[in-house]
Amino acid sequence: MRWARVEIDGRVRGALVEGDELAIVEDDDPVEVLTGRRAPRATGLRVPLDGAGLVTPLAARRNVMCVGWNYLPHFEERSRVHGERPLPDVPAFFTKTTTSVIGPSDAVPSHRDLTLELDFEVELGLVIGTECRDVDEASAMDAVAGYFVSNDISARDLQKAHGGQWYKGKSLDGTCPIGPWIVSSDEIADPQDLDISCRLNGETMQSSNTRHMIVPIARVLAELSKGLTLLPGDLVLTGTPEGVGFSRVPPIFLRPGDVLESSVDGIGTIRNPIV
Repeated sequence: MRWARVEIDGRVRGALVEGDELAIVEDDDPVEVLTGRRAPRATGLRVPLDGAGLVTPLAARRNVMCVGWNYLPHFEERSRVHGERPLPDVPAFFTKTTTSVIGPSDAVPSHRDLTLELDFEVELGLVIGTECRDVDEASAMDAVAGYFVSNDISARDLQKAHGGQWYKGKSLDGTCPIGPWIVSSDEIADPQDLDISCRLNGETMQSSNTRHMIVPIARVLAELSKGLTLLPGDLVLTGTPEGVGFSRVPPIFLRPGDVLESSVDGIGTIRNPIV
């Protein structure tokens, strides 16, 4: 199942992606539908997928939970630029605000009055489908309702300016595009074997596979849920591979007029202009 949301006549509607069409449904809670706890209620309305005004497939309900340094080559490129450090033995967690989340084709504001180092980070995202806490690795994946494509766009200079912590630099409005839809977990045979890539103005910047994560998704969820309740609808980003802008010589940062494309095999592509 592929769950999307689309704006029709000024109203945002839930929809199922069926071939080259969207089947509009009455439901407004994708988690219930994605997990099979409720069958989608069809309206009979169908619209062409091509040109549809897709919006965020799920509105963020609380801060987006993220993992840093979760691909070994990305950790190594970070170390080359910022100095060597020991390989982390637990995930590095941080969050992004709900106001950072935008849709799969929305424009990303460049925030040129605040940053000159806006960077790209394609990521596999997931939606929590079941409330859980202190979950073990063996059962952690049962809590996942589905997957989406995301880009953890980051203002590197703001990260450095505010004490080296990540919250401000990761949370500017409109800097976390997600979509194009949510693919239910039963359709993804192995989330640890998905090609993942990012293109800037048609040129490939990042190209990897989720098998290269340092901490696999099941352990990410186990560590994250220790003493912390995960709720249905929570969004989790699982880390970015190598090739980000700050590590390049010379560095490459996003500027107005750029077009950013983020893809994950088996899920789809989001395409966001920088304005």
